[in-house]
Amino acid sequence: MEAPRLAHTMGSPTSPCEEVIKNLSLEAIQLCDRDGNKSQDSGIAEMEELPVPHNIKISNITCDSFKISWDMDSKSKDRITHYFIDLNKKENKNSNKFKHKDVPTKLVAKAVPLPMTVRGHWFLSPRTEYTVAVQTASKQVDGDYVVSEWSEIIEFCTADYSKVHLTQLLEKAEVIAGRMLKLSVFYRNQHKEYFDYVREHHGNAMQPSVKDNSGSHGSPISGKLEGIFFSCNTEFNTGKPPQDSPYGRYRYEIAAEKLFNPNTNLYFGDFYCMYTAYHYVILVIAPVGSPGDEFCKQRLPQLNIKDNKFLTCDEEDGVMVYHHAQDVILEVIYTDPVDLALGTVAEITGHQLMSLSTANAKKDPSCKTCNISVGR
Repeated sequence: MEAPRLAHTMGSPTSPCEEVIKNLSLEAIQLCDRDGNKSQDSGIAEMEELPVPHNIKISNITCDSFKISWDMDSKSKDRITHYFIDLNKKENKNSNKFKHKDVPTKLVAKAVPLPMTVRGHWFLSPRTEYTVAVQTASKQVDGDYVVSEWSEIIEFCTADYSKVHLTQLLEKAEVIAGRMLKLSVFYRNQHKEYFDYVREHHGNAMQPSVKDNSGSHGSPISGKLEGIFFSCNTEFNTGKPPQDSPYGRYRYEIAAEKLFNPNTNLYFGDFYCMYTAYHYVILVIAPVGSPGDEFCKQRLPQLNIKDNKFLTCDEEDGVMVYHHAQDVILEVIYTDPVDLALGTVAEITGHQLMSLSTANAKKDPSCKTCNISVGR
């Protein structure tokens, strides 16, 4: 018998109908293991040979879709009614051997003109390595299949979130950002040794470093964008930065206008949480025309510095005035070096709350507030 049919199609609700019809019609998705060249059960027969796919090509890769095509011998080609696509996450050698393994996904698709689009956020994740193999099949009148040998196995990696996906995250973040509070400084907490090293080895200038992998797995800035991490949230009752910090007992404070002004651009980078009630928004400030600005312009939604829900600067009576969102924790990345002489370094009077650190923190994939309907 055939596997039970699931009410899924490969088309996204937002994709054009023509693309869905042209590229792929999923008839079923079944979970299985592929131990041999041909399927051993599920009513699949082994009769006349069908052409084996070869020279497989993967193209148009996004965070939750790709196009696949291959070559086939013309012999018995007209008998092909279906394609079996065996898709698996590539095993990570460093992964925990006791962790539950991902179940392989076999996609059963009607034979359509190639290339065809494979799309589905329920089995494709961004920035993830996969292996794929293909089989041709001919459905018989009794429901059984005649199948070919499996093709060679090839590897590919899905892409980061696009601007479209990040805009969806941005819109979700706007919903919970809350009212705006005034701020006057950006601040960065570190250990004393960090600032000593900056003075001794970098001529008193903090240098950008590559962003860690905290936040959404599909974020295009993780592991790629270089910048310096700053905070800007204030306590609502004092209007000043909190005295506690997860990142070190020494704090560098710099006047907001030194980093954020009409000569800089502001970008939305990410929205996430870490299995807690707190939600984080990552923003990027980049001097206009800088390498960081060019990087972000291609990948991130740009915000109006005077009018957005997270961080604003505007002129009032000849003075720059700054506001930040109250109900999200802002993580601000500045993409150029910053001279320590532009601000001050002092020891905080509060506690170092290591449990609140977001260094390499993983996003909660089950949170409905900060996830979108693509791979997490």
